Amino acid sequence: MVSIIIDRTAERANEDHDHRHEHAPVRAASSEPVTMPPVSVNGVPISRKDIAAETQNFPAVNPGAAWHAATRALVVRQLLLQEAQRLAVTANPQKDTDGRVETDEDALLRELVEREVHIPEADEEMLRRFYGNNRKRFVTPPLFEADHILITANRQDAAAFAEARDRAVSLAAVLAQEPERFAALARDCSDCPSREVGGSLGQISPGETTPEFEAALAALTPGEISAPVETRYGVHLIRLVRKIEGALLPFEAVKNRIADYLEDHVRRQATAQYIALLIGRAEIRGIALEGAATPLVQ
Repeated sequence: MVSIIIDRTAERANEDHDHRHEHAPVRAASSEPVTMPPVSVNGVPISRKDIAAETQNFPAVNPGAAWHAATRALVVRQLLLQEAQRLAVTANPQKDTDGRVETDEDALLRELVEREVHIPEADEEMLRRFYGNNRKRFVTPPLFEADHILITANRQDAAAFAEARDRAVSLAAVLAQEPERFAALARDCSDCPSREVGGSLGQISPGETTPEFEAALAALTPGEISAPVETRYGVHLIRLVRKIEGALLPFEAVKNRIADYLEDHVRRQATAQYIALLIGRAEIRGIALEGAATPLVQ
């Protein structure tokens, strides 16, 4: 976890530098993407070989951007390792939930951050304030009860898809006059297994259907039948039976989730500020990183 935080913090440590390179011409990839001066942190060199190996962890639009991102990550890692050594931090490798053991370096970084980066704990008032200001985050998704008639067709087969569209249009015309026939027409005409139950799809949550189907469903009112809706499966006619609006979850149900979110958010901010302080104190050659001259989090 600490390594992930450090890598992401390193990515942000010099955003302005990235913006200056954002519109640079894209160069052809090579084993040595860009020409850069030797890189060192307080006199400790970072080899070009290590930087080249690190670039695989930083996909970018051009080799130069990947090279800079990898260099920043290794510079930050070296800064933290040096600080751990200066403070005589002891590595106590731990196992993750899958039984994998930390390397000594990763353990040092974790121990350093846990020791030096102070994370204030959110109190009840802060948790409730966040809950009150972000109620939309804690609303359950709506549920839709829907029926449909599907005329299957492959989009790549233009003639077959046109025929499916025509059949759906014909069925839509019938349903416009006799909507009560929806279940019977589903049993007789639909190509979906749901035809056995009159086209019923039961309850549907957002994300469970195709985007086109979901958009059409969301636009319906209960009892309304859609116009033909085209998806990768063919052409549908959709009837919304009932919509169950999302409900606001009570504070107690989401209290722990809010606490975890705020703790993670504050930890990332505090770690970024701690790293900025170390950058401000260090002698870094070969890459420009912005640091802080005074403590930001204590």
